[in-house]
Amino acid sequence: MSTSSITDSIRRGTIASKMSKDHKKPTPAALKGAIQLGIGYAVGNLSSKPDRDVLMQDFSVVESVYLPSEGSNLTPAHHFPDFRLKTYAPLAFRYFRELFGIKPDDYLYSICNEPLIELSNPGASSSWFYLTSDDEFIIKTVQHKEAEFLQKLLPGYYMNLNQNPRTLLPKFYGLYCIQCGGINVRVVVMNNVLPRALKMHYKYDLKGSSYKRRASRKERSKPFPTFKDLDFVEMHEGLHFDHETYNALMKTLQRDCRVLESFKIMDYSLLLGIHVLNRKPLSRGSRCDSRKGQKVLYSTALESIQANVKDPDPVADDETFGGIPAKHKDEHLLIFLGIIDILQSYKFMKKMEHSWKALVHDGDTVSVHRPSFYADRYLNFMGSSVFKKMNPIRGASSKRKRTSFYAVRSASQELLSVRREEKKEEKKAQSMDNLDGKFYTSSKQPDLLPRPAVSFESPKSDDKDFDNSEDRRASCSTIALDYPLPSHDVCHSDSEQDDYLRHTRPSWS
Repeated sequence: MSTSSITDSIRRGTIASKMSKDHKKPTPAALKGAIQLGIGYAVGNLSSKPDRDVLMQDFSVVESVYLPSEGSNLTPAHHFPDFRLKTYAPLAFRYFRELFGIKPDDYLYSICNEPLIELSNPGASSSWFYLTSDDEFIIKTVQHKEAEFLQKLLPGYYMNLNQNPRTLLPKFYGLYCIQCGGINVRVVVMNNVLPRALKMHYKYDLKGSSYKRRASRKERSKPFPTFKDLDFVEMHEGLHFDHETYNALMKTLQRDCRVLESFKIMDYSLLLGIHVLNRKPLSRGSRCDSRKGQKVLYSTALESIQANVKDPDPVADDETFGGIPAKHKDEHLLIFLGIIDILQSYKFMKKMEHSWKALVHDGDTVSVHRPSFYADRYLNFMGSSVFKKMNPIRGASSKRKRTSFYAVRSASQELLSVRREEKKEEKKAQSMDNLDGKFYTSSKQPDLLPRPAVSFESPKSDDKDFDNSEDRRASCSTIALDYPLPSHDVCHSDSEQDDYLRHTRPSWS
């Protein structure tokens, strides 16, 4: 896709975007157009660079280009305010996109072909969320400290993803900064967890903590609210999976939490979407109509947990959107999930926050905690309260045990009776030989008593307990980053971005 065609498509989709009255700060529509134009230019310019192996210094590279509205010899003309684009680690992120099978043309088509869809923010942060029209990517605004932390995290984080691409951790495909009218907006491109074409009857943000973990009254009044931990405990008795799916899901969560723990990351959440199959047939939305085959590898929930799970009966293979089949009471469900908000490191400010909250409340129930404790509490809550194994058919195992016991007992009695008969014959033969004065070897000399083939010990379960923290730590191979990379970001502070986002944010229902 050429740069001119990208610019034309952005112009068609953002005709209504204008500059604000002071001709300095961009409107939200103009900001979305600048993000699309900037990403399109950065990816198109990167295609001219030859492919090569990623070096360590590639993770700290920051490329900057100025895009005036009248255009230049290197940049196209556009109808947005003049802005500067910064692209972080472009060669490294190109390698990461190739790792997940994202072609440059598909990446540009998803982000730049149609206007971005603005989403409401369920969390407490001031981030904005944009969704591509084909449901593939989420564009999220991040603060300066989060962008800096992500850049330092990239080498070790993606070495883990390279070894294990099937993960519930967020997948980052690009990091950019837009400087426009004195405002610095940093955005990261990630995978989308919840498909928009399927209605999520329930949506949860789970952390495994209980302090203030209930949806507010304002959140509950929304058409599609996002509930929290205490709401889940009250509304659901757990989501039931078959043994193979449960083990694969908990193994994936266990491995991902140990990776985050190795980077001293905490306060992350599990974004959980539940679609109830029994309530309403699947409605085909814009995602199915616009996408032509899956663009991103390992992007669905079912692919992420490494489970060989059969699709639920009521739905065709191409309509599950990669959801994980589950049950709640008599309802058949499709589960969509992913770990989000991982750019929070347990540093000085977070330690102070935990200490302050622990003074007025139980310290073990607050969300901010040291990474090791947070991971253990998180896994325990997910494995015991949220996800559960389906109960086996009652009576089947006990009947099997009784049958095997009686079979072993009858076999032992038969063996002992044969042994007694052989002893009687042997004694009788020896007495006859002694009477004749001759000693013959009995032709019916018995063999040694064989050991029973069936053991009376109780059968051991094949399922290993996921909550053994020592085994988890020993089995997890992670790579931690102990040294910081130099930051080349000279953008302004986050206060300007936060003030701008608060004053320009539209009201969502």
